[in-house]
This record gives sequence, C-alpha cells and structure tokens, in this order.
Amino acid sequence: MFDVLVYLYETYWRPDACPDHAQLTRKLASVGFETDEIREALSWLDGLAAAAESHVGTQGAQSLRVYSPAEQEHLGEASIGFISFLESAGVLPPPMREMVIDRASAIPGGPVDLEDLKIIVLMVFWSLGEEPDALILDELFVDEDERLIH
Repeated sequence: MFDVLVYLYETYWRPDACPDHAQLTRKLASVGFETDEIREALSWLDGLAAAAESHVGTQGAQSLRVYSPAEQEHLGEASIGFISFLESAGVLPPPMREMVIDRASAIPGGPVDLEDLKIIVLMVFWSLGEEPDALILDELFVDEDERLIH
C-alpha cells in the first residue's frame, strides 16, 4: 500500500489532480501495482480525505497529546517520538497531528514502522495541499543510515 501512496505523491501534485477511483485503479494496475494493494491504498486515501475535510478551518491551538495505551502499542515508541519531534519543530500543528495519528491507526498491525509513518505524514501534508519545508522533506525522505554528517 505504501508504494502506491508514494507513487501518487510523486505523480500528482494534489489529491484533486488524481483521476476518479475507477480511472486511477486502471492506471495503477497498468503501472504494475497489485489489485489488493490498490484497493487498500484507495480506501486509506478515502479516510484521509474525510479526515482532511473534518480538519479544514480547525485552529492550530496548542495542546498536549496524551497517548492511550492502545495508541502507544500501535504507534510504537519511534513513531510517537517522531510525531513529537515534528510538533516541537513547529511543522505539525495539533489538527495535523491528529490526522497523522488517525491514519496511522488505520494501518493494521503494529507498531507502525517509522518509515511508513513518514509516508503518512507526507500524505497528510499532500492531502491539505501543503508542502513541508525543505528540512522536513529531508527528514521524511532521507534514511538516517544514508545521512552525511558535516
């Protein structure tokens, strides 16, 4: 599913640039994605669109997020730490944080892999028509093992 999401992010600038589900399904299948993978991704994107609509106009007031034990188990320590890092850096306001948590919670299994969480964060920005700044994009795309320390 995450490969489909990355493909959509790289291919379409905004969600409204995507064709309807039927046409998009055909296009994704012609590129080589499996039917189940496409169906999962499109269902996940429908949930993302619903979350984006419900957060439109929500103020970015400061808030403290307390994770339930179930959320802690599902998200995992690394993912919660990364969400906290983005919040403290001022790039993930509370409404977007809640969208990230909602969409991460929609992923079966757990804990959520950090690389998968980064894709979720990227897709939340994408769904709202926002582009994270260059440093955050670097954080989302570059694997820690591949980073050069200057």
